[in-house]
Amino acid sequence: MQSIIKNSLKNSYSYFEYRNQVTSLLLQGKVTGLEQSESLTNYTALNEARMNRLEKTISLTEEVKTVLSNLKRKYFWLVLSEGWCGDAAQLLPIMHKMAEFSENIEMRVVIRDENEDLMNLFLTNGSKAIPKLVILNTETLKVVSHWGPRPVGAKNLIIDYKSKHGVVDETAKTELQKWYLKDKGVSTQMEIMALIQES
Repeated sequence: MQSIIKNSLKNSYSYFEYRNQVTSLLLQGKVTGLEQSESLTNYTALNEARMNRLEKTISLTEEVKTVLSNLKRKYFWLVLSEGWCGDAAQLLPIMHKMAEFSENIEMRVVIRDENEDLMNLFLTNGSKAIPKLVILNTETLKVVSHWGPRPVGAKNLIIDYKSKHGVVDETAKTELQKWYLKDKGVSTQMEIMALIQES
């Protein structure tokens, strides 16, 4: 596991390098990852707009700021993502805002399809669901915890929808985006902070 994590860190981007990579590919009509399609390009363009908005509007709760201010150790936050992923577009700006607030957190982003060995260590029910946040102790590179691909409320919304309708369709995706909009990133902040406090 240690060698996989070290290799992934070597292949990682800062948050802004990741954003620039996604934008640069989009300008060429391409997307991150192994699969290329018009629908993935459209999702990526939509996500770019979402992330631009969220970077301006997301704010941290006072409780989260207090926890972040009192971290005693240094952490790498290694996030598996893809530019076309709707959940990643909603959640990476929140993680970035949290990491930016604390001098003890350095956030790095890796492209899922380019880091299959890492992704396979953190599957969700056997699937390569993203985003996936892996929290590492900076000194030892040991995994402290991991989180993702969605906060509990969003996860339950999709589970309930799928049990009623049998599929996750465009209506489900719209409902999910509405959930994120209403939540304003609070659930994600609280869940990640709970993991850090437990560790």
